[in-house]
Amino acid sequence: MSTAAAPTVPQTSVTDRLPALDALRAIGAVAVVGHHIGFQTAATMNTTWGGWLARLDVGVAIFFVLSGFLLFRPWALNAATGQARPRTGRYLWRRALRILPAYWLAVLVCLIVLPQNQPASAGDWIRHLTFTQIYGPGQLRSGLTQTWSLATEVAFYLILPLVAVLAVGRSWRPVRTVVIVCGGLLVTAGWLALLGFGWLSNGLHTMWLPSYAAWFSAGMALAAVHVALRTGTAPAAFRVLDDLASAPIACWAAAVGLMAIATTPIAGPRDLAGPTAAEFAIKLALYLAIATLILIPVAFGGRTRVKEIFGAKSARWLGTVSYGLFLWHPLVIELIYLIDDRPLFTGGLFNTFALTMVFGLVYATVSYYGVERPLQVLGSQRRKRPARRGEASGTPAVDVAAPAVAAPTVTPTPTVNA
Repeated sequence: MSTAAAPTVPQTSVTDRLPALDALRAIGAVAVVGHHIGFQTAATMNTTWGGWLARLDVGVAIFFVLSGFLLFRPWALNAATGQARPRTGRYLWRRALRILPAYWLAVLVCLIVLPQNQPASAGDWIRHLTFTQIYGPGQLRSGLTQTWSLATEVAFYLILPLVAVLAVGRSWRPVRTVVIVCGGLLVTAGWLALLGFGWLSNGLHTMWLPSYAAWFSAGMALAAVHVALRTGTAPAAFRVLDDLASAPIACWAAAVGLMAIATTPIAGPRDLAGPTAAEFAIKLALYLAIATLILIPVAFGGRTRVKEIFGAKSARWLGTVSYGLFLWHPLVIELIYLIDDRPLFTGGLFNTFALTMVFGLVYATVSYYGVERPLQVLGSQRRKRPARRGEASGTPAVDVAAPAVAAPTVTPTPTVNA
C-alpha cells in the first residue's frame, strides 16, 4: 500500500492534457534532422564538434520515452481513478489512424520516385507496408531507412495492452506498477548480454524492440509516478520528480553534460561502423538519462513559465507535424542530392539543413492537413458508439506520442544511430 503525499507546487488536474509535451516531439524531430544532415555532409566526422551532430540521434530516446509515458498513462490513470481499462480495440484503431495513412503514402512515394529503389521488388513492398523491414539484413530502402524505429515502435504498440494489464493489475498500487514496468530494463540488459556473447548480431538485432525496452519502460514508469502524484496515491519518495521539475535549468544542464560524454568514443563510433555491445550499452544508458532529464521539467510539477513556452501554439504546431517531418525529411535529403547532383558526404551543413527543414515542413504540413488529420477525423467518427454502462468511453485527456525517429539516410546502421 502507498501513502498519499501532499504536493508542494500547484498541480494541474489529473485529467488535464499535457500540451507542453508536444514541443518535445518537435525537439526530437529537429535533432534527428540535424543528425541526418551531419551524416550526409560528413560534418559528423569533424574532430572538434562533429560528435555533437553524431549524437543528435538522442531524439530517438526522447520519442521512445515519450511514447512509453503518453501511451501507458491512460491505463494507469483509469486504474487510479476507478475507471474501466481503455479498450484495446479502440487504442489499436487510434494508433493505426495516427501512423498508417501517411506512412503508407511515404512508402508509395519513396519506392516509386527514388531511382535508388528501382526496381522495387514485391518483398520490398510487403516488408515496408507491414513494418517487417527490420527483421532481415539489408532490407531498408532509400528514403525509408529511418523507418526502422517506426517498426520498433509498432512492436511496442502491439504488446503495450498486455504489458499494461499485467503492470496495473486489478487494483491501483503505484509502487508495484513502477516495479513491474521497470522489468523492461532487465529485458534490455539480457539482450545486451546476448549481443556481448556474440549470439545476436550487432548489425541486425540492435534494431529490435528488446534493445530499447528500457527506454519504453522508463517512460511507462514515469507515467505511473505522474498519475500517482496527481491522484494523491504516491509515496513520499515519488515527490522527487516534482522537485526536479522545479529546477529545469539544472535538469537540462545535466542532460547537456551527459550529452558531452556521449560525444566521446565511449559511446561508439560516429560513422556507419557498428558499436561493440559495451559501447551500445553505454549509449543506451546515456540517452535514457538525457531523455528523462529533458522530459521531467515538462511533464512534472505545477504550471510554470517553462510549460507555457513549451505549450505555445508554434511549438505545439511543430509537434503536431513532427511525424510528417520524420517521414518525409529523408526523401527531401535524397532529392536535394539528386537534383543538385551532389556526391555523398559533400555539401554545406547549414544550407542543407535549412533546405531540408523548409521542404520537410512543407511536406509534413501537406501530409498532416491533407492525409493524416482528415482520415483521423473520419476514422474516429466511424468508430464512435455509445459506451456501455461501466465501460470507459475512451482514452483520458492525454496526448499520444508520434512515432520515434531515427536511422541514417543511406546504409542503415541498426544501432541507436538515427
